[in-house]
Amino acid sequence: MDRLEHLALPFFDDVHRDLAVMLDAWGQQHLQSLDHHDTDTTCRALVRGLGGAGHLRWCVPQAYGGALPALDSRALVVVRETLARHDGLADFAFAMQGLGSGAITLAGSDALRAQWLPQVASGAAIAAFALSEPDAGSDVAALQCAARDDGDAYVLDGEKTWISNGGIADFYCVFARTGEGAESGATRHGTRGLSAFVVPADTPGLSIAERIEVIAPHPLARLRFTACRVPKSQLLGAPGEGFKLAMRTLDIFRASVAGAALGFARRALDEALAWSASRRLFGGRLADLQLTQATLGDMATDIDAAALLTYRAAWLRDVRGQRTTREAAMAKLTATENAQRVIDRALQLHGGRGVQVGSIVESLYREIRALRIYEGASEVQRLIVGRDLAA
Repeated sequence: MDRLEHLALPFFDDVHRDLAVMLDAWGQQHLQSLDHHDTDTTCRALVRGLGGAGHLRWCVPQAYGGALPALDSRALVVVRETLARHDGLADFAFAMQGLGSGAITLAGSDALRAQWLPQVASGAAIAAFALSEPDAGSDVAALQCAARDDGDAYVLDGEKTWISNGGIADFYCVFARTGEGAESGATRHGTRGLSAFVVPADTPGLSIAERIEVIAPHPLARLRFTACRVPKSQLLGAPGEGFKLAMRTLDIFRASVAGAALGFARRALDEALAWSASRRLFGGRLADLQLTQATLGDMATDIDAAALLTYRAAWLRDVRGQRTTREAAMAKLTATENAQRVIDRALQLHGGRGVQVGSIVESLYREIRALRIYEGASEVQRLIVGRDLAA
């Protein structure tokens, strides 16, 4: 089976096919023996390595050191699928550079874009997207972190949590409640009156309250803002438009989450095929058993079904210029849920080897379980699709 045969589909152009071939070769050379015991150090090194190789250029527009004139959803999908097939933390490092700087690309001033986006593209600065809070994860309308207008600055107070790259980022795109347009008595709840800011990591009043260890080796943290003064020049877009900006940012990158799930699932199928072909039992190979063949058939079908939804969502945004909230949610939901089944079957085929810590399928199992929650849990994706259908 050709590792990249799926790129022959008409959703992609030659630029995407060339990108996948180049990145796959780079991954085979540079991502085969990473040490994940020190997650912070490895993640920093991956950002530098991806930047030095030119791979982070796909995270920003061409005017600021990027590869294409504008963010390209298909390129993001291709990069994440290819990296995830090689290493989950490499995919994470790439994804957070894009997501963490996406709000700057969409709504930053010329000065903010010129300051941060070239550093994102080169790997000189690590980005983070700070939206979730202790009592506001999927429910963005419940954000409590406040930004008080104080002359030439806003003063931030509150907390953010589950922040990817928290503790190692050089800057955070932070969403806080400024109150514009909120109804009387509702200033602490609702989608109105949210604004977004770029907050450098060394800003006085910003501290790391807690480092969070999760099932997959990703750097996460809880942030605390205490009288954190942020100049108004670091506001992203207009005051009160933070919710729309957060949703626009997530819409662009959600299909790429599905791409990462595809990468994990394809690696699991690779491992299952290799293991079943070499494992001897009952006088033959594991692959000769009809039950094994049926399992492999289910795995391949799940992957192709998810791939078609994922590539469609990215293609519709890039080529048709459509808003793809529903299609991206379908892709993220299907790709992550199907990948969970694929990886679980791969682990089952490996038997005892599959649950051994450090085995590839064991690490894939931890990676995909986290991805079913990151950037909107599966339940939230179902609600997005249903709400769009009923509108």
